[in-house]
Amino acid sequence: MSKKVAKICKLQFPAGGARPGPALASAGINMPQFCTAFNDATKDRAGDMVPVIITAYEDKSFDFVLKTTPASIMIKKAAGIKQGSGNQKDTCGKITVDQLREIAEYKMPDLNANDVEAAMRIVAGTARNMGVVVEGFE
Repeated sequence: MSKKVAKICKLQFPAGGARPGPALASAGINMPQFCTAFNDATKDRAGDMVPVIITAYEDKSFDFVLKTTPASIMIKKAAGIKQGSGNQKDTCGKITVDQLREIAEYKMPDLNANDVEAAMRIVAGTARNMGVVVEGFE
């Protein structure tokens, strides 16, 4: 017989930097146990934000699934900017097609795309909304 799901939470933590707090308290799980498991699983991704989906069960146990770093954070890192433009018409940085392909290949497991070119178009749209120009991409 399967366990009964109490809650599903979608959160983001720095890789290797999850700490007990109000976000985890709302999930109703054993916070120190989750933090230890999360930090061990993400210690190789230092410096990235890691989205996680936590499934909490009624017996206070949990499962979690790690996702890839958000495209906006990767675009900002590739372009060397602190934040995107507040207005889509203002440009605040540039990335190359090679950087775009690298980000798209990394994001493929979490994107709804059949091939890398479709993933590149999705990531390019995110870049365009941030005011980042992709050089050499239509």
